[in-house]
Amino acid sequence: MTRTRIATLRRSLAAVALLACMALAATSASADEYDARRAGHPLRVVGYILHPVGVALDWLIFRPAHWAGSQPAFAFLFGHDVDEEPQR
Repeated sequence: MTRTRIATLRRSLAAVALLACMALAATSASADEYDARRAGHPLRVVGYILHPVGVALDWLIFRPAHWAGSQPAFAFLFGHDVDEEPQR
């Protein structure tokens, strides 16, 4: 075998070993317990519908707008101030 084929074989074996380790380390996920009093509330149903819309607006509009407003050329114009301790 040539050196390149041996190197390719080693990389392939390393990738398979890594995938096997990741598959064996995975744990099963479980959902929260269903609470009929909370899940059936009309506002909760509206929240289920509107949450993806809010996430999409956050990623498509608000985060890019914050990035643009925080650039040095526009920071003074938009009044952007750097927080010492950002919210988590």
